[in-house]
Amino acid sequence: MAAKTDIQQRVAAEPIDPVELNAWKRGFTPQAEIWNGRLAMLGLSISMITLFIVRMFNNAG
Repeated sequence: MAAKTDIQQRVAAEPIDPVELNAWKRGFTPQAEIWNGRLAMLGLSISMITLFIVRMFNNAG
């Protein structure tokens, strides 16, 4: 195995505060990527539920 660099050791040793992790920050930040994933899952869920409801009532008529 390769030895960990100083940066990798520092990053692994520092826990992230949940308030900081959930902060609404713009740009290419870890917080923005977390919110991007959450909103993508929300949009996917809403679209799948909508599709299911539309197909369920479309076949009834």
